[in-house]
Amino acid sequence: MARLILFNKPFGVLSQFTDKGSPATRATLSDFIAVKGVYPAGRLDRDSEGLLLLTDDGRLQARIADPRFKLPKTYLVQVEGDPQEADLAPLREGVRLKDGMTLPADVALIDAPDLWPRNPPIRERKSIPDRWLRITLREGRNRQVRRMTAAVGLPTLRLVRWSIGEWTLAGIPPGTFADISI
Repeated sequence: MARLILFNKPFGVLSQFTDKGSPATRATLSDFIAVKGVYPAGRLDRDSEGLLLLTDDGRLQARIADPRFKLPKTYLVQVEGDPQEADLAPLREGVRLKDGMTLPADVALIDAPDLWPRNPPIRERKSIPDRWLRITLREGRNRQVRRMTAAVGLPTLRLVRWSIGEWTLAGIPPGTFADISI
C-alpha cells in the first residue's frame, strides 16, 4: 500500500525538503511535514500555492509527475485585467511559448473563490481590475500557467493549484496535509 500526502503548500515555501541554493533561510517542506520516506511528485513554484503531492511509492510518483500520463492539474488563477470569453480563446487553443506550443487548456472565467488570505497579500491597484480563471492543464512545463497568461496579456497575480487528477485541496488548510493510503 502506498502512502500519499496531500499538502497545501503556502506561498513562499520551496517544494523540497532542504534549501541548498540560498544563503538566507527559506521555508521548505521540512518546516511543515515531519514524515520520513516521502518525496514530492512534481513541483510547485515558491511563489505559487496549493496542492503538492508527496509519496513513498516511486511508481506512483512517476505516474503523477510524468507529463506522458497527462494527469490533469487544475489551477485557480487571479489575473490582472478584465478578460472576456473571447480573450481566453488562445489559452484554449494552445499558446506559443519560447519552448514551443502548449497543449490546449480548459479555461473558464469564475467568481473569486473562497480561499484563505495570502501572506503576503497580492498588490491591489484600484485602477486596474482583476479576474479569476480556472485553468486545467495536461502537461507541466516550468512556470507554464504564468507564462501562458502573460503571453495573452493577462499577468498572473495569484496562482493556487487546486487539484491533481482526483486529489484536491478540499478541507486542507494552508500549511497542513492529509495523509492517505492508496
